Amino acid sequence: MSYAPDGQQYQPYRPQGQSPQPPYGDQYGQPYGQQPYGAGGGQQQPPGRPQPPYGQQPQYEYEPQDHQGYQEPPEPPRRKSRGRRWVIAGATVLALAGIAALVMNHYEIPPFTDKGSAVSFGQPSAGGGGKKNDAPQQAANSKMLMPTGPAADFKNSMTLPDGTHVAVTTLDGKKSGFKGKVWVWAPKEYNDPKFAKSGFPVMIALPGGAGYPSNYWMGTDLGLQTSISKWYAEGKSKPFILAMPVLNPAPDDKGIYWDGSDIPGQPKMGTWLTEDVPDLMKANFRTVKSRDGWAFMGSSTGGFAGLKAVLKHPDKFKAVIASGPDVVPDSSLWKGHEKEKAENNPEVLAKQLIDSKGPDVYLAFQVGDSENNKKTLPDVQKFIATYGNKGPIHTELRVIKGGQHNAKTYVPNMGEGPVQFISKVMEGPVE
Repeated sequence: MSYAPDGQQYQPYRPQGQSPQPPYGDQYGQPYGQQPYGAGGGQQQPPGRPQPPYGQQPQYEYEPQDHQGYQEPPEPPRRKSRGRRWVIAGATVLALAGIAALVMNHYEIPPFTDKGSAVSFGQPSAGGGGKKNDAPQQAANSKMLMPTGPAADFKNSMTLPDGTHVAVTTLDGKKSGFKGKVWVWAPKEYNDPKFAKSGFPVMIALPGGAGYPSNYWMGTDLGLQTSISKWYAEGKSKPFILAMPVLNPAPDDKGIYWDGSDIPGQPKMGTWLTEDVPDLMKANFRTVKSRDGWAFMGSSTGGFAGLKAVLKHPDKFKAVIASGPDVVPDSSLWKGHEKEKAENNPEVLAKQLIDSKGPDVYLAFQVGDSENNKKTLPDVQKFIATYGNKGPIHTELRVIKGGQHNAKTYVPNMGEGPVQFISKVMEGPVE
């Protein structure tokens, strides 16, 4: 399932260069219509000369010794012309400087942007800018987990209009052995003094397609971060902290992907997503101790990986929003590893969870009725009919009318059902 949904790769707008135009005028710097005779083709008649008949050009003879009658008009004062040129030159420089500033800001080049600045999310920064004792002390019976440390070296990736930051760090996964980037975002409530002793729920957001070298949810063009803030204000959603890791260890340009799993002989992407990334969030944020504050969301390949993670680790994660997902593993890398493949199959995992009467999990699906893969909707419907709302498995399906296989379809519709479905059963902020 390596299809990359449309409209999900962030492509920054590249403005074309513009050169400011000087004011219209003649070669002397005087406005049109006020040129001296003889400069620029003006038709003023010199004084003291007879007018020729209509339709004829005037005939004049200029002799050096003739000092009476018409005199050549004086040359415009040089000081005034130079002054005008200096004004034009100054305006040009200012215009070019303004254009340069806009370009540097757009492409996030210091000092016109704060991209690359250290971000600590209210905790002592990795550079040692704060004291450990500055953090509020945790009560013994608290549902909140204080940051465990060590603090990661987060750098600002972008600043949103509400002042919140999307930051990025390179995580060296201790349990998976995989090293990759993770983008994080916390809602403005996280730094609100009234929530200073509160732990926040975490949503691990997974992209579709390759999911490498970036996670497209980290861009603001899809509006995931602002949507969560909006949904929380409307009472629809928890104020989730977002973790946005890379999904695969390399591009899928050869049709190869890893199913968010530990495939034998391959990087342990399942362990990376379900252990290393959560450990990063616990180290740097006030989170919820129990699984009631941990969820996944994803589209396409990321939807499959999130679905599988919740069913495989119901003791760690309570819910998932899976948009346009496959419901069985289909990576070509599983060849020769059928046992391990079954251990990462959502259908097999769902049956095992029902049989063991395991912890309750909440699976919110959304699928467009115009998906490019015509099997996606019937496959999800069959999964729900077979395993949904049986024992510990609770499911909901939103069919998006006219919806296609892309994140621009999925994000707005998350707020119309799926995010409420999981938010009702999750906790946070908690003390």
